Amino acid sequence: MEMKTIVVVCSDVILQNAIDRSLKNIYQVVSFKGLPQALDYIYNSLPNLIVMDVPEDDPLAVKVLNDLKSDPMFQQLPVLAVLPDTFCDVDWKKMRVEDYIRRRDLDADFLHRVNLSVLRSERIVEINPLTRMPGNISISKAIQEMIDEKKEFALGYADLDYFKPFNDRYGFSRGDEVIKMTGRIILGVIQDVQSQGSFVGHIGGDDFVFIVDSDNAQRAASEIIRAFDSLISGMYDPSDLKQGFIKSFDRKGKATHFPVMGISIGVVRTHGRAFTHYGEITEIAAEMKKYAKQFSGSCFKVDQRNGDAPCAPSSPAVK
Repeated sequence: MEMKTIVVVCSDVILQNAIDRSLKNIYQVVSFKGLPQALDYIYNSLPNLIVMDVPEDDPLAVKVLNDLKSDPMFQQLPVLAVLPDTFCDVDWKKMRVEDYIRRRDLDADFLHRVNLSVLRSERIVEINPLTRMPGNISISKAIQEMIDEKKEFALGYADLDYFKPFNDRYGFSRGDEVIKMTGRIILGVIQDVQSQGSFVGHIGGDDFVFIVDSDNAQRAASEIIRAFDSLISGMYDPSDLKQGFIKSFDRKGKATHFPVMGISIGVVRTHGRAFTHYGEITEIAAEMKKYAKQFSGSCFKVDQRNGDAPCAPSSPAVK
């Protein structure tokens, strides 16, 4: 079984050593001296838990933590705060953590608190257990909130092409690796394109969504495609890659040759449109994704009905 990952943020060497001893051989521990240094790893790898040493005299650390937790993509990421014994009268409304432990209790209770924090996060239904990304409940909520606030945004719906034959050919384990890789790609691209006010969710299987400002949608889709196409070949056996296809069976049970996987993305922008329910925009995004899948190779298609001005292709990835 793959070890769960815990990010430890701690500048105190003695405390860091004590934490490492407690978690050794149980969790994969990735340590950083400060949260700003850990952000790139968190954005790209989505750990199961953050353990963070919170000194009394470090309001900046709390601010960085609160900014991270205010991002819809990381609201479900649990944080266990390690507090000094003298830290009293904590205002939990101003510190966005799920649990805490005082230093004096580390030896007796730390591992129990860590285990409980990880288990608690796994019981939250809106987190996809494979990718650790927000699931359907969070996706619907994020879209509806933006509609209710009358914000202009773009919704992208991404789906893999020929994933089922790949899964049948290589097995669920390698299929899961492709799903996790795709999630990391989308997260990384969206954070690079728009680090604030964006959202990424995992509907399930090989279906993902992302929300960005309308002006960023084409760039985001193009870069997701570019990154996916550059990495997916590494998931195939060299012999299959050399011949350019795998042999598997279609949905009717007929032996068929399937090309290397691509990714299809449907994009809908709210500019000039009056959506009232998240189901309206997700339905159109699904239609555009289905349309994109009719083209060979990875591509995205932007819905241009009802007031959207035509947009020129921004890269060769647009087909």
